[in-house]
Amino acid sequence: MQTKIIFEDKDIIVIYKPAGIAVQSARIGQTDVESELKSHLAAKEKQAGYSPYLGIVHRLDQPVEGLLVFGKNRKAAADLSRQVQGVGFHKEYRAAVCGIPGAQSMELVDYLKKEDGRAVVCVGEGKKAILHLEVLQTKKLGEDCISLLSVRIETGRFHQIRVQLAHAGFPILGDKKYGSEKSLSLSKTMGGCNTALSACRLFFQHPVTHKKLEYTSTPVNPVFSIFSE
Repeated sequence: MQTKIIFEDKDIIVIYKPAGIAVQSARIGQTDVESELKSHLAAKEKQAGYSPYLGIVHRLDQPVEGLLVFGKNRKAAADLSRQVQGVGFHKEYRAAVCGIPGAQSMELVDYLKKEDGRAVVCVGEGKKAILHLEVLQTKKLGEDCISLLSVRIETGRFHQIRVQLAHAGFPILGDKKYGSEKSLSLSKTMGGCNTALSACRLFFQHPVTHKKLEYTSTPVNPVFSIFSE
């Protein structure tokens, strides 16, 4: 199983999703997180014909790595979904980008629409997207510069982080859909083959016990390792 289980009880399951695997896929024969976890849950029950419930309450893009939580019953999933839509659910990302933002911290506000499988920044239409970033480190690579960002989003739009950072002039390294020729080249030089974006911190309230839970992970993409040198 490619999916790594971080925590599990009778109500929720917290996992680390590696880059390259979809949360849910419509393609026959393609491995995804949902099918792996349902197989895991079914194997635990050891009941013929058992079909486990798995509530998907939030997602990560296929080329993005990081933490996710799922509900194992409808009540837990409904409560987690309520938190995702409200203020009790927090995700923090790390992004390695090409270039250096013009300020130590920034708020990006754009309007996005989905067009031919891509998110597009538009004027006067689309859905409002709000993103907050903080520059954690910068590195110079020859004549080029890269930055490590902490990213939080207020709105969960389609491909939001990837398209907003690219539109602002600092595309994520390794992002084949929204990256630039330079960002893709730099990523390849550092051994990266996926989008250098990681959902590294997850904070929420347990849907049944109401205990505050926090999980963290270290990015696996080799691009991030340059910032620890």
